[in-house]
Amino acid sequence: MHCHVACLGEGGSGCFISRKMRRSLKYRVYLRAMGLTERELTASGDAIVFERLAGSIADSKRVSKAVVLALDGVVTDGELDREKTEVYVPDAFVARGAAEHKELLFGASVNPYRKDALERLVWAKKHGAVLVKWIPSIMEIDPADPRLASFYRKLAELKLPLLTHTGSESSFTRSRDELGDPLRLRLPLSLGVTVIAAHIAASGETDGQPNFERLRPLFAEYPKLYADISSLTQINHLGYLVKALKDPLIETRLLYGSDWPLQFSPLVSPWYQLRHIGPRRAVSVGRIRNRWDKDVALKEAMGVREDVFARTAAVLKAD
Repeated sequence: MHCHVACLGEGGSGCFISRKMRRSLKYRVYLRAMGLTERELTASGDAIVFERLAGSIADSKRVSKAVVLALDGVVTDGELDREKTEVYVPDAFVARGAAEHKELLFGASVNPYRKDALERLVWAKKHGAVLVKWIPSIMEIDPADPRLASFYRKLAELKLPLLTHTGSESSFTRSRDELGDPLRLRLPLSLGVTVIAAHIAASGETDGQPNFERLRPLFAEYPKLYADISSLTQINHLGYLVKALKDPLIETRLLYGSDWPLQFSPLVSPWYQLRHIGPRRAVSVGRIRNRWDKDVALKEAMGVREDVFARTAAVLKAD
């Protein structure tokens, strides 16, 4: 679960990346982590990203499928605001890519402020979506906005989980981090939505309190709240995975996630986790060739149990 793609619009994909984002160092790091160049995207079309991703999964012994995420943009007056949007990956592009590769599942993204948001949810479900993805701080969505109640009810009706970024966001050139406050998730949870708090709010503070601590009590209040462990082996999130695994309730709500392609970047290394896994395990994990298998092995070495991996498919109703 939790694989991002960012493309240029080649081959009629409909994707775009803002000029400011393309000038940033982050953009070049992401391309490199995906194993792609601008020249390849231009020559072969954006769909090559699905071929590369599916190929790496087919070569894996531990991972059989991955949820590829669309990413909607900022919406103003009910329509996509291209000037405010840094990265846009349309649902139709990802749905098509997932349909063409058995290793991939479709993760939709719908900004609830679109005038046709409910129709887009129905379309996504019809085309095989297993969840809806938000990055509120980038898409400028307030999860606590009471105007979104009808959207949440439709999510619950369609049985589409909401995978939403929690905590601060540093992968883009700007971010409204107050929108990543986990306490803003009370509204969708109270309306019966299955919510997956991406990254267990492992970054930033709100009102002087770590976002992880703001998320923690919600697990006892809402049985449909889960959290994914994507990005938790990154050097900027050290300690949070172990902390979550030590909490008996949170551990039963964890889902496997990778945050592809960032787990293939210099942000992740078994040597960063030496305190938790020791040098022998670090060497063993470091020798694994397939990067998906390496990601799973590192998380297992840190204490992630098999039921976390199995639970993910059950929650998404995907196999």
